[in-house]
Amino acid sequence: MSEDILINVTPQETRVALMSQGVVQEIHIERASSRGLVGNVHLGKVARVLPGMQSAFIDIGLERAAFLHVADIWEVRHASHNGGASTAKTAPAKPIEHILHEGQTVLVQVIKDPIGTKGARLSTQISIAGRMLVYLPQEAHIGISQRIESEAEREVLRTKLTQLIPENETGGYIIRTMAETASDADLGNDVTYLRKLWHDIREATQKVQAPACLYQDLSLAQRVLRDLVHDDTTRIQIDSRENFVKLQQFSRDYTPNVFERLLHYTGERPLFDLYGVEGEIEKALARRVDLKSGGYLIIDQTEAMTTVDVNTGGFVGVRNFDDTIFKTNLEAAQAIARQLRLRNLGGIIIADFIDMSGEEHKAAVLAELNKILSRDRTKISASGFTGLGLVEITRKRTRESLAHVLCEPCPTCEGRGEIKTARTICYDILREVMREAKQFSPKEFRILASQTVIDLFLEEESQSLAMLSDFIGKPVSLAVETVHNQEQYDIILM
Repeated sequence: MSEDILINVTPQETRVALMSQGVVQEIHIERASSRGLVGNVHLGKVARVLPGMQSAFIDIGLERAAFLHVADIWEVRHASHNGGASTAKTAPAKPIEHILHEGQTVLVQVIKDPIGTKGARLSTQISIAGRMLVYLPQEAHIGISQRIESEAEREVLRTKLTQLIPENETGGYIIRTMAETASDADLGNDVTYLRKLWHDIREATQKVQAPACLYQDLSLAQRVLRDLVHDDTTRIQIDSRENFVKLQQFSRDYTPNVFERLLHYTGERPLFDLYGVEGEIEKALARRVDLKSGGYLIIDQTEAMTTVDVNTGGFVGVRNFDDTIFKTNLEAAQAIARQLRLRNLGGIIIADFIDMSGEEHKAAVLAELNKILSRDRTKISASGFTGLGLVEITRKRTRESLAHVLCEPCPTCEGRGEIKTARTICYDILREVMREAKQFSPKEFRILASQTVIDLFLEEESQSLAMLSDFIGKPVSLAVETVHNQEQYDIILM
């Protein structure tokens, strides 16, 4: 199925939309403020060696010198690609003052961003991440992510990669969990890409003067060309001339098969408006997803899991109620699969389909769900129906969900999704005034609360307030505090 990719770039953020048959399937967002330095490779210059701390300050071109501890200076004792034998990497036995001296240039990688007054933390062990693999140019072993648990699968991947590694390779690789379903071509492309990156870094060390940044972790737009483009991708439209030129250069160097599909969008309408992406982003942040048939989904994302409830809504069908339920569930299966990709929901997802009596209908809905889920580039699986009509879906977490990127918990309800009613707050206030009256004896109590709470005290709950005032023998006055939300209030002792 053909796909188009839209890339919207501003100085503040980059947004990417994957389109299939004119419908948004995935949204990726990266903000400039959240891009750190971790992973960047620098040619640094030793500014100062601190024997007492077994550390050194390295100038890598930032406002503050970065920090390199002797434990992060690695030396290789043994290297082998056979059988996945581990390369022994240890902190050097020599003290740091015998390894580094002021003015010396050193190739380093950022392993921790600067925080407050502390500079970045560095390591001399370089690792470069690709989509399927991590390249370790200073080592020569094949490691495999612990999350790939099947020993048989681990061995297949190790053998497959070993056959793809060139004979003159001196570096090593770590196979990432993303490689579980990788083809030989996927792994081969990653090997070629990572080796070229390292070759370019090594060449740059001969051409620049320290301090200099030799490699910066890829931007979202560059990762799109590396990771998301496939044979069915017809075109990639970029709405920024400057970034279009940068992506052309990146493509020439690292993804030449993508170059011809890059297009600079110059239309008057914003790119995301033209293809309806802005509206889809808003819909993807809502709890309710309407189905064309009149049914709807309710999606609730919690820390433990995500639940999807399927409802018939206004869909009454054309023949009978069973037919209505079946058609709603079929459409819901398609919508659920799309929403998981669009919202990037990971972990455990529980889909509560409408109860169906026939096993044939259940099998058809499950088959439809699995068919659409198979298009997801993220590892995903669905179980069969439970006795309660539930389907458990597991989807690998690869990045923050769309809601977590764009939203934060409501300060009023603190993420509960609901707030106390004005009447509940009125009764809370009455109890609190009673508590205060038992401990203190002011001339007057003044209640500061939101407009809705004060209005209720002045109308339906006016008698309750008068009864309290008579009981405690003190006047109680009211005042609207415009900055308070409905749940907030203050009681002032006058």
